[in-house]
Amino acid sequence: MPAEPSDFPVLGLENFQFDNKTDVCLLNHVVDGQHQITAHKHDFYLFFLIEKGRGIHRIDFVDYQVGDRELHILLPGQVHEWTLDQDTTGYQLMLSERVLQTFNDYLSYAQILHFKHPVMRLNEDNFLQMNLDFKALDQELDKDPLCWEIIWLRCRLISRSLTREAGLIFDDVGSEHSNPIVVRFVQLVDEYYKTEKVLAFYAAQLNITANYLNMLCKKYLQLSANTLIQNRLILESKRMLQISDKSIKEIAYELGFTEVAYFSNFFKNKTGGTPRDFRSIYHLPK
Repeated sequence: MPAEPSDFPVLGLENFQFDNKTDVCLLNHVVDGQHQITAHKHDFYLFFLIEKGRGIHRIDFVDYQVGDRELHILLPGQVHEWTLDQDTTGYQLMLSERVLQTFNDYLSYAQILHFKHPVMRLNEDNFLQMNLDFKALDQELDKDPLCWEIIWLRCRLISRSLTREAGLIFDDVGSEHSNPIVVRFVQLVDEYYKTEKVLAFYAAQLNITANYLNMLCKKYLQLSANTLIQNRLILESKRMLQISDKSIKEIAYELGFTEVAYFSNFFKNKTGGTPRDFRSIYHLPK
């Protein structure tokens, strides 16, 4: 992944870790949770299991009502903020991508599908089981000395459980909806979208034709390959316009546009408003 601009508020696990827990961190939200946070990014995965609560959780400019027995999933790079009631309870599990990559089911589904479904409402039985898993991990992380093999297994169990739940709740999530070529394409777009905006580049990286790549995206993601590239640009544009204090001209150049007018027209065609209009509504000055 390219390095993030230095003026982005990007939180890493070092902002939360206790002792030597560098790749796994679990917060009991009753004790450690903040009830209001301003917009920022993470460079890790966040799984927020909510036992009870009310409020608003904004993820990449979409507001989600917070409710009881929910699981909120944040992927690295997503911008989020929340305002929660004081009596919100639950657990926040933070895992580095390095840990996730060791799991057998890592990328068993296209991550873009979790961008579409960041919030899962669990039935009572499934919530109780997942809550037990989080509590068991919490107890394990409190032991001295730590047994990292058990910690890793409990994290893997939680990851597998939430993947299964997503497949049960949402029709477009599950192994039958994933494809290794599409998954790799999503990764490549995330890596190169600022410099490579032509589909032929990605098709060449994957050793397939552009037409075949487009067909796979329509089949597994229900959108064209070009739309996915454009959506990634728009998402990052919104993130930078909200969080960064850089000028619109600087943002346009950083995103690979040679002309500010071209960037403004592209943004307006996709969102219905200009970058200046969007910034006037969402920008968070430092």
